[in-house]
Amino acid sequence: MAIEVRIPTILRPYTGGERAVESTGATVAELIDTLESQHAGLKERLVEDGAVRRFVNIYVNDEDIRFTGHLETAVGDGDTVVILPAVAGG
Repeated sequence: MAIEVRIPTILRPYTGGERAVESTGATVAELIDTLESQHAGLKERLVEDGAVRRFVNIYVNDEDIRFTGHLETAVGDGDTVVILPAVAGG
C-alpha cells in the first residue's frame, strides 16, 4: 500500500492532470523527493531553502505538518497527504 498524495489544480500539469497520485517515503521530505522523481518540477513548487514554501500548506491525515515536524513528519502506507496552496484575495 502506498501514500495517497492529493494534488491541487495548480500543480496538476506536473502530474498529467491527475487529482491524486501514489508515492512512497518515510517522511514528508522523502515523499517529496520521490514525487519529484515521478513528476519532475513539483519539488521546486513545494520546497524552498530546505523548508516548505511560505504559501504552501501540507497536511498528513488532516494534520498540518508545521505542527507535527515540518518536512521530517513521518508518513506511512495508507496515509493521505494533501498539498494545499494558500489562497489570498480581497
